Amino acid sequence: MPILNRVAEMQEDVAGWRRHLHEHPELLYDVFETSKFVAEKLKSFGCDVVETGIGKTGVVGIIKGRHGDGPTIGFRSDMDALPILETSGKSWASKTPGKAHSCGHDGHTAMLLGAAQYLAETRNFKGSVAVIFQPAEEGGAGALAMLNDGMMEKFGISQVYGMHNEPGIPVGQFAIRKGSTMAAADSFEIVITGKGSHAAAPHLSVDPVLTSAYIIIALQSIVSRETDPLKSLVVTVATTHGGTASNVIPGSVKLTGTVRTLLPETRDFAEKRLKEVATATAMAHGATAEVKYDRGYPVTFNHSDETEFATGVAMGVAGANAVNTNPNPHMGAEDFSYMLEARPGAFIFIGNGDTAGLHNAAYDFNDDALPYGISYWVSMAETALAA
Repeated sequence: MPILNRVAEMQEDVAGWRRHLHEHPELLYDVFETSKFVAEKLKSFGCDVVETGIGKTGVVGIIKGRHGDGPTIGFRSDMDALPILETSGKSWASKTPGKAHSCGHDGHTAMLLGAAQYLAETRNFKGSVAVIFQPAEEGGAGALAMLNDGMMEKFGISQVYGMHNEPGIPVGQFAIRKGSTMAAADSFEIVITGKGSHAAAPHLSVDPVLTSAYIIIALQSIVSRETDPLKSLVVTVATTHGGTASNVIPGSVKLTGTVRTLLPETRDFAEKRLKEVATATAMAHGATAEVKYDRGYPVTFNHSDETEFATGVAMGVAGANAVNTNPNPHMGAEDFSYMLEARPGAFIFIGNGDTAGLHNAAYDFNDDALPYGISYWVSMAETALAA
């Protein structure tokens, strides 16, 4: 099923919704106006159920097919923006300085709304479609909050699928891979405590600044000398805080950073070794290191059968040569991973064309991608729930 005529006709309206959302970005769980906009649209489409307040500010719409009872499959979009000052220069740029849809969640929401409108009009399937609009993907684990509210059980969702735009992939193309497709994202804090002194008398100190430098270097050996090169691991020390004057050696220094992995065993190993290396290196310099390690989003893992199914649907929309079935995994993270732990499904990337990158202040979602995303969702429903 290539782009449907009805979907092409909808593009201008859907682009209008998308640009409205782009002008009014909201962060994390505070997507009150966005959720209201989504719920009102779903009600106007005639969805059988529209429920708000799931996972604090999430919205779920249920559309029942006209061919009788059957399973319920879930399609998920994220709604939140980023704390970024937009520089896109678009006439529909953010009207709220310091907040911007620099990851395309406005486009994701608009595409799923477009699919919901089409499916509510046609209902050419057996069973039900759950359209899931999620808050707080950007660091707030909104997917987990919706799961903890019992979303899957309440609506009887048996499979779940997600989609994200990707700059650099041409518009009209898709990319999807089986297995680990996006990384687990963990964070750490290391507080190194030594003994302060006058900078002119370093021999009277236990210098936490020098110790922190050795720790930063030593942590990279976990990647370069202790990890199989074919098993991806990223250890990044992103901030260093310590000291208040150029002539004073401080008593402590704090490091923070992130660890990214694609395999559970690599994740376990990285956490263990980071703690060991930091504490042992500090001890070697006469200091101590207190390590806090927090596990964040898990690996986004595409299930085999569902990935094959999603690949076939994407090929039906875009053509067999327009779907990359072996893209490199991303070391970025995605909280749709929680939903894929709860139910089988798959996460696909849709081309955004030659645009600024995600989380870039100049980024804007490419409205030319809208018909492809809507057609993918529609074809997914009508194929998975064929009468």
